This record gives sequence, C-alpha cells and structure tokens, in this order.
Amino acid sequence: MKTYNNFMDIKITKFLTVALFLVSFVVFSQQQKLPINSIDEIEPIGELKDTTLQLLLESQINSNPKWKALVRNKRLSIGIVDLSNISNIKYAGINDDEMMYAASLPKIAILLAAMDAIDKGELEDTKEVRKDMRLMISKSNNQASTRMIDRVGYAKIEAVLRAPKNKLYDEEVGGGLWVGKRYAAGGKRNPDPMKGLSHAATTRQVCSFYYQLAMGNLVSTQRSKEMLDIMKDPALHHKFVNVLDQIAPKATVYRKSGSWKNYHSDSAMVWGPNRRYIIVALIEDGAGEQIMRKLVKPLDALLKRQQKIKIKRKI
Repeated sequence: MKTYNNFMDIKITKFLTVALFLVSFVVFSQQQKLPINSIDEIEPIGELKDTTLQLLLESQINSNPKWKALVRNKRLSIGIVDLSNISNIKYAGINDDEMMYAASLPKIAILLAAMDAIDKGELEDTKEVRKDMRLMISKSNNQASTRMIDRVGYAKIEAVLRAPKNKLYDEEVGGGLWVGKRYAAGGKRNPDPMKGLSHAATTRQVCSFYYQLAMGNLVSTQRSKEMLDIMKDPALHHKFVNVLDQIAPKATVYRKSGSWKNYHSDSAMVWGPNRRYIIVALIEDGAGEQIMRKLVKPLDALLKRQQKIKIKRKI
C-alpha cells in the first residue's frame, strides 16, 4: 500500500509540475505579444516614476563627466522605462520635460495622426499611404514624411497629440512631441507654442508614446499593432541599434531616430530574450552619434540590474 501511495504521489507531483509549466508557458507567451491589450485604463507615464530606477539612472549618467556636463547644460535628455513586469511598469528620466529639437524622431507623431485619420475614415487607407508610412519610419525618408504631413495636415497632428487619451503634447509637463514643418525646404510652419520649434520632443513623451503603443492605447489595439509592425526591424542600423545588434541580436526592436547638425535623437523599445524596456535620448552635441552608442550598454545593464533587484526582493 505504501509503495502504491508513493507511486501516486510521484505521479501527482509530475502532473502538477507539467501543468504549472504549461500555465507559465501560456502566460509567458501571452505577455510576449505586443500590444499587451490592457483592458484597464493605463496610468500616465509620470505616475510610473520609480525612485530606485531614478537613482540608478542619475548615478550612471553622472559617473561620466561629459554626460554630466551635458545634463547640467540641458543638452542631454534621457528617459527609460522598465517593461519587465507589465503589472508594475517603472519609469525614470533626466531633463525629461525639456523640449529639444529632435529632427526626424517626431515622425512617430505623423504616423500616429495618420493611423488615427485612417481609423476615423478621414484618410483613405491605400498601398501608397502604407508604403509612405513605412518609408517615413524605417528609412526616415523625408519625401514620404512630407507627403504624409500634406495628407493629414498640422491641425490633425496637433489635435491627436493633445488628445486627452494620448497627452503626448501638454504644456503642463513641458510640452512633448511636435511636428510643425514639412521635411522639405518650402511650406507653411506651425511652430510649437512653448519654444517655437518645428520638429521637437521631450524624452518623457517619447517614452509615453512607446509605452502607450505597447499597451495598445494608441487609437486602438489593432491600430497600435499596425504601428508596431511599421516600427519593427528598422532599416537604419546606427546609434542605439548599432549596439543593440551586438548585445541583443535576438530581440525585436521598435525604433525611430533623427539627426540634424549637432542635434541627435534616438528611441527604441526592446522586446526580447531577457530584455523588455524603452530607452530614449535627445542630445545637442557634435559627438551625439557616438554618445548615443555609448549610452546603450550602461542603460541596458542598469535595467537588468533593476530586474535583479526585483527578483531578489521576491525571494
């Protein structure tokens, strides 16, 4: 009888182990898919600010004299989001409410406005439009971007950015994403009300864009997925992506960057093995391209360290 009971105990234990594994696998697989499709109203990015992550970020950036000086002179802005636990997302930033010229990075605002217009029946969803949206994001093509601006208009772009659901431009938190000029020599301008910039961003609001996109909050879950597909696997492999190709070759990267003269910007959402985060940086410096590359490994390590702290606390 004892032998039979022991046998049954082993069988039950094995069954429960396999069942637990299958449940964990299903949950993990569901979490792997973007967008997350949150049924609850998501919190604004500012409410996700985490003290520990903030201290780690400040310590890391201040350890480099060059970066520290750029921060002090408000020529370097950084935002990071830890997405490793979707039920406990954490945000940190430095100069993250400082509006800076961001060159091509704000093309993500054109993408959002266009997708919103398509969803509302204000813009016909054609092959040409889809091709231009992909060219605008993946290759940062200025001609395609200008065609998209002409299709949707400045008023539509501004309305979508200011919409209460999105709040990607808000004077109360330093502004945010803005597109007020075609990516061409001619045409009317619609400068942002705070600094008069034509293509601008704050790292906080760029982080918010990616965060809302990941949660399926931009336009709709389906439209968020379509935007993610457009932003996935960028054609340009410089700045952040140059290093991410080396340290996270199996990760899926959603990305938009920009450069003009001494102004350099990059943003990426990294979703893959052992990595789930958003990193954004805006720099005004002649060496901005190199600084962008040098930022990636420390930020990657910092976010991994944050995850280890989380695991230790659970144990």
